[in-house]
Amino acid sequence: MSFSSRRKPGVSRRRFLSLGMAGITGTLLADTLWFEPQALQLERLPLLTSLPGGKVRLLQISDLHLSSFNNYFEKVARKVVSLQPDLIVLTGDYLEEERNIRGVLSFLKKLKAKHGIYAVQGNWEYWSRLEGENLRRHFAGAGVKLLINERADLEINGRAISIFGLDYPSSIDHLHRLQKEVDPQRFNLLLSHVPAFAHEQLNEHVNLILSGHTHGGQVRLPFLPPFYLPRYSGRFVSGFYQVSQHRIPLYVSRGIGTSVLPLRFLCRPEIGLFELG
Repeated sequence: MSFSSRRKPGVSRRRFLSLGMAGITGTLLADTLWFEPQALQLERLPLLTSLPGGKVRLLQISDLHLSSFNNYFEKVARKVVSLQPDLIVLTGDYLEEERNIRGVLSFLKKLKAKHGIYAVQGNWEYWSRLEGENLRRHFAGAGVKLLINERADLEINGRAISIFGLDYPSSIDHLHRLQKEVDPQRFNLLLSHVPAFAHEQLNEHVNLILSGHTHGGQVRLPFLPPFYLPRYSGRFVSGFYQVSQHRIPLYVSRGIGTSVLPLRFLCRPEIGLFELG
């Protein structure tokens, strides 16, 4: 007597696992390539200070790496304008090739801040050979003041503010010269594209440092350090740190663009809204 083996029709366990893994892989790939690189996150960052004056809404944008002014950058610009910032600061890496400047300027012209827009250069401006006075002229036409180892003074809601723009690449001499101009009666904001520089040389009356450059690592995995950080990132990845013996707050933005590969994973692009009070 012979017996025939009968199995219920359907998907085998191996096939089921293969389909499941393919689905998970496809979902992660879609997130990394298409969703997360454009999933803009607003970071609201209250910052208390004992200096006199009213509240100030300061917005930071960093690391555009813009090749064309597309729907994503249009969305970013609309979000920025809707927040009605008193002041916008830009912390470098706007483009990767000189021919991208037209798209960058289209983006910058969409931005609005009651008391102006200030910027510093990043490494990609130098690599693209569109830097210095050439970039300053372009930015001025879009209503942006480029600070090249310079200071800008302004008053917002009764609060005296000085913005120091540390250029890339910079030197100890530039930093020393800027430090001599720090007034302890003002809110002193230092912009530096790279977060790793000579912090121990900083004046104790610097109130806040804003940087970018790292992209937050762009691709992250839980409990693991970033796979890659560019030179001059140092120990800094993203978020708040305290530097120098004076414990000066440094904020490192994840930026709004991507570089090398158009990927982000567990590292959404951001704009930072600092509410000084």
